[in-house]
Amino acid sequence: MDHVKLGPFELPPIGLGCMNLSSGYGPATAEARERLLPEALERGYRLFDTAAIYGHGDSENLIGTLLKPFRDQFVLASKGGLFRGDDGAPKVNGRPEVLRRECEKSLQRLDTEVIDLYYLHRLDPQVPVEESVGALGELVGEGKIQAIGLSEVCAETIRRGHREFPLSAVQSEYSLWSRTPERAVLPTCAELGITFVPFAPLGRGFLAGSATDLTAFDDGDIRLGIARPRFEPDNFAANLKLLQPLQQLADELGCTKAQLSLAWLLASSEHPMIPIPGTCRLDHMIENFDAGGIALTQAQYRLLDQAINDEQVAGARYSDPVMASIDSERD
Repeated sequence: MDHVKLGPFELPPIGLGCMNLSSGYGPATAEARERLLPEALERGYRLFDTAAIYGHGDSENLIGTLLKPFRDQFVLASKGGLFRGDDGAPKVNGRPEVLRRECEKSLQRLDTEVIDLYYLHRLDPQVPVEESVGALGELVGEGKIQAIGLSEVCAETIRRGHREFPLSAVQSEYSLWSRTPERAVLPTCAELGITFVPFAPLGRGFLAGSATDLTAFDDGDIRLGIARPRFEPDNFAANLKLLQPLQQLADELGCTKAQLSLAWLLASSEHPMIPIPGTCRLDHMIENFDAGGIALTQAQYRLLDQAINDEQVAGARYSDPVMASIDSERD
């Protein structure tokens, strides 16, 4: 399994998204919360990705508690600048003094002296990206963080931020059924030497075949909230047909749909890319990591590329108000 360069780090091609253990898809079991992170490290994961907003800091606290004894064995990524307001709705704030304060809080929750990769979680439309990135650059100079990333931003924002301080990573949703980064973000990252980090690389469980029963979703599941359009009953019924070619090729290769979807991502660009699938299940965690060892032929890649893409998918990836607020949708 080849490693991928991300800023000053060399990492396996699959990382672990840590939102699921605290929020997003319903409550995780106590067993999952205690076992998954240490066992992921033992299995070979070296990039653990979290954020201040996940569970109102719970995800960061969990990592700080469970992985502190192994802190020198993995790369720790977190994000700031996105919060829950009193009404529960997400709010952005990229002012330098806020980012500095929130980074200090994350350092405390993570129980670490340095965060290896720190992202601006969302662009604040009221604050020039140069000001936000400049503040993060100051934190690099102070040794609080090692590298800077941006999340859900368009190509123009990436260029502006990178001129202010070199970016190591850009994170956005990208999978077989979410192709927005292909328009301009991926080429821009390739040009500037920035590693791309796809989140939700399994379509929020859909591409893995683990989200086929709408009635099984728990209260608070984002697939019933901000990510609902593709999971509306009519859209969902149409989208289920997309799994047929995915299952057929997975059967031919002797792998799972999840592994095949991740293998497609790794084959989709010659430029460094590290998907970060999240899960609460140990078997899925192991399954996802093993996808890094699957190589697709050009014919297999093209088959999937044509069978599942934005033109075939019914429904937007987020609700209209959320879509309108995301900088990456400007491309």
